[in-house]
Amino acid sequence: MKGVLFEDPDFPAKDSSLFFSEKVPVQIEWKRPTEICKNPKFILDGADRTDICQGQLGDCWLLAAVASLTMKKEALARVVPPDQEFDQRYAGIFHFQFWNHNKWLDVVVDDRLPTVRNQLIMLHSASSNEFWSALLEKAYAKLNGSYEALKGGSTMEAMEDFTGGVGEMYETKAAPGDLFNIMKKALDRGSMMGCSIDISSSAESEAKTSTGLVKGHAYSITGVEEVNARGQKVKLVRIRNPWGQVEWNGAWSDNSREWNYVDSAEKTRILQNSADDGEFWMEFEDFKRNYDKVEICNMSPDSLTEDTKHQWAVNVFEGNWIRGSTAGGCRNYIDTFWTNPQFKLLLNDADGDNTCSVVIALMQKNRRKLRKEGLDLETIGFAVYEAPEGEDHVGKDFFRYNASKARSRTYINMREVAERFTLPPGHYLLVPTTFQPHHEADFLIRVFSETKAEPPMPSPPEEETKEEKGLRRLFEQLAGSCLQHPSFVQISRKEIKFDGLSLSTCHSIINLMDVDNTGKIEFQEFKVFWEKMKKWIMLFLSFDTDRSGKMSSYESRDSQAVRHFMLPLSPNN
Repeated sequence: MKGVLFEDPDFPAKDSSLFFSEKVPVQIEWKRPTEICKNPKFILDGADRTDICQGQLGDCWLLAAVASLTMKKEALARVVPPDQEFDQRYAGIFHFQFWNHNKWLDVVVDDRLPTVRNQLIMLHSASSNEFWSALLEKAYAKLNGSYEALKGGSTMEAMEDFTGGVGEMYETKAAPGDLFNIMKKALDRGSMMGCSIDISSSAESEAKTSTGLVKGHAYSITGVEEVNARGQKVKLVRIRNPWGQVEWNGAWSDNSREWNYVDSAEKTRILQNSADDGEFWMEFEDFKRNYDKVEICNMSPDSLTEDTKHQWAVNVFEGNWIRGSTAGGCRNYIDTFWTNPQFKLLLNDADGDNTCSVVIALMQKNRRKLRKEGLDLETIGFAVYEAPEGEDHVGKDFFRYNASKARSRTYINMREVAERFTLPPGHYLLVPTTFQPHHEADFLIRVFSETKAEPPMPSPPEEETKEEKGLRRLFEQLAGSCLQHPSFVQISRKEIKFDGLSLSTCHSIINLMDVDNTGKIEFQEFKVFWEKMKKWIMLFLSFDTDRSGKMSSYESRDSQAVRHFMLPLSPNN
């Protein structure tokens, strides 16, 4: 009805949207910005870190991520679409975008916000008539089930939901020897990076040191360079304090004498924007001595601009741990470990050291939303094994006699466990697990690799086998040069009871095989899928011992391979 403002039925202005485990301690009034102040604005003079003031909720982790987001304007515009306002188009409705389990979701909310005595009690701006940050927090609370569901977390968790990236954390005092190169490659790929100094007590929080650094404070890393000084290569890191002005005053700071030994043209290039603006350079060894943590949010290709120097290739697998079936627990439980889902990875593009760089991230789904049902984070981890040739699923004996080639450093009750590895080219088996068997959860695996494997080139028509020629005729009959129609999957074997595939299953198959991201399946991708389908059919038949054409619960217990299709990192596997 014209003139009626939107009221969100899925996230109502009620106590249930605030808390699920306790009563609201004060009298809350839900008010729209137009009722709180005169002339409300969605964004006032640009979105920046001063727009982020913590309210009564313990979600400082979220606020730190929002503050970092304001420094990445392209990413901010995606999460907080700026073309919204309290003008003639105003209808009491606002929308935001979040990455959620490998999809970008548009989350719509009304603009009724919790207040006490006409003051916002949750996240708010320092400007009393600016509301983008308060509405962003509300949309994120809706995504996770309630405001209370946002209590406690890590900044990286929110950064991933704002960018679709994968997070890594390094302790500088125990960092790998190639940390500088990791940071340089991360910036080249458009990654977001931050660093911080640990505190030993709350009294040290935001305390300024004699060198101009601030403890317990989130900094951004904005540059990594190597310069020539006195005939030697010097590694430098550029850091930004979101406060502005408060800067490092040691070696390689803005006006330090070390810059006198750098070629004038190089010095001009590196210091061209130098000012008392909170951004400064440090020598890499000083950086490691003074800072304790480095956090990297590696961005997925769809979050980057076209001028990014390099992009990660990303592959995604989904699955679940089911009690009595696929929840086998960690390797301590060798009798059930083999029943966990198994995923094949093919790494075949090595760098100069004949190794492949890869970041593997295991995320458990929807755990914040499940808190109101008494479920919290599971303790999760993963292991990577060298895959034996010719086997799609390995059994207990393989794990009994073969050690892992890589694994997560620890099992931990965090939403995501992510690790960077350098592995020789080859075939690998990735096994994600909960720590104990029989614990149920849904999960998502993302594999970020430096180069993407391509499918093998199709055989020239004159060299095609009789089967390939027939397959090409079928392909062209169904789709011409490219395949988009979901009816292409036909199983004609009379031994299998088959009623067809759902539209969503067909779309999943297309997404799996569409390695060039065109939204279509070309003939070579179709051929790879067909080979896999033949293998899966034969695998099914080998376990269908009563020849019923269906899989009984007894047969399925012995056929982990049937229930865990081996989704490869590369289609030429």
